[in-house]
Amino acid sequence: MKPSRLLLIWLAILLAIGIVLGALQALNVEVPSSLLSINWGLLLALFALSLLDALRLKRIPSPRVQRQMPGSLALGRWSEVRLEIEHDFDQPLAIQIFDHVPDGLSFEHLPLNTELQPGQRNLIGYRLRPLKRGHFTFETCELNLPSPFGLWSGKRLLNLTDHTRVYPDFARLYGGQLLAVDNWLSQLGVRQRQRRGQGMEFHQLREFREGDSLRQIDWKATARHRTPIAREYEDERDQQIIFMLDCGRQMRSQDGELSHFDHALNACLLLSYVALRQGDAVGLSTFASDQPRFITPIKGTGQLKVLLNSVYDLDSTRRSADYPAAVNQLLTRQKRRALVVLVTNVRDEADEELLNAVRRLSQQHRVLVANLRESTLENARHSRVQTIEQAHEYCATVDYLNARAILHERLSAQGVQVMDIPPSELSTDVISRYLSWKKSGAL
Repeated sequence: MKPSRLLLIWLAILLAIGIVLGALQALNVEVPSSLLSINWGLLLALFALSLLDALRLKRIPSPRVQRQMPGSLALGRWSEVRLEIEHDFDQPLAIQIFDHVPDGLSFEHLPLNTELQPGQRNLIGYRLRPLKRGHFTFETCELNLPSPFGLWSGKRLLNLTDHTRVYPDFARLYGGQLLAVDNWLSQLGVRQRQRRGQGMEFHQLREFREGDSLRQIDWKATARHRTPIAREYEDERDQQIIFMLDCGRQMRSQDGELSHFDHALNACLLLSYVALRQGDAVGLSTFASDQPRFITPIKGTGQLKVLLNSVYDLDSTRRSADYPAAVNQLLTRQKRRALVVLVTNVRDEADEELLNAVRRLSQQHRVLVANLRESTLENARHSRVQTIEQAHEYCATVDYLNARAILHERLSAQGVQVMDIPPSELSTDVISRYLSWKKSGAL
């Protein structure tokens, strides 16, 4: 409970009058005793009235509040939270309400001011924007009630527990409300290449059409039907894709509003959605995390829900990436040949470890290494050099990029596909690479 502005104003006025009267007496100015009596009487009356008002405020029952919020939120997207207020007051009452939002969530339009009318429910709301993924618990809602005479303001803390989960931006996939995958991919700038008709699964026989390749002709069926018959193929739909996601300290670098880890996680989920729509099985393996996770590759759109619920609270750590241990773990659990997409940000000190680990992995699986590159490197390489410090920074940047290029050449020499890419371009480029392999039958 704290004094209201009205009570402070009255106290200031009466105290100012008392100070003036006291100063006049100190200067031997004659002051009517009645004025002093009136001033003290007003102070005592204000004290009694404020005490009575405080007692009445304590007896006022707290309004009942219910919080209405989504069970899941998307990272970086605004959502609305509504508060429904019920009360038993016979008179209108203006209150202020502040919802205690957990750390990691930003908000707008708090605190809220509303006037409660007798016999009515109030529904008010504010906006919420998650800044990080994970599980969040709302525990307390704060109400500020004015006293009947308006001399006090009472704070009431209501235990109001609610839970919500913050998913990556692809939480909108959870409800399957996207457009057709082809339209969606074209909006993202994904390039779909024409298949060459090799390495595809046989689908059916049909009459030869203009534009078909001569290699599609089934000569036995043509002789039997005495008319050109062609074989029709479809993309193979029984591949397995496993993401090896680095959760180590190198993935904590920022690129725009998101970290490298968040960009990588978004890309993995987006490619998972595309691959599942293509009929492939998708799984995930994390390393350098506090609790390494492995999700067995499974086909079907329901797998996307499993992935989202398994990775929504993942975050990068301060651990170093242990590539040999991660590969050993994957080889132990994944026996069938698969496309392994390793998303990492390797530095000089881990070059040899990565090379040896990928060499072992590529003996059993097809490997795509997506090595994330800080956008600041490109900015430093193309910036103007005018001082000694800038020259040193430029030379260090060029040396570092040359070392990365050598690493990528050594990986390519082992038959490993490598992508050296800024995090913001990872999603579209890795999907484009996957679709090109899919249509060419290279998977």
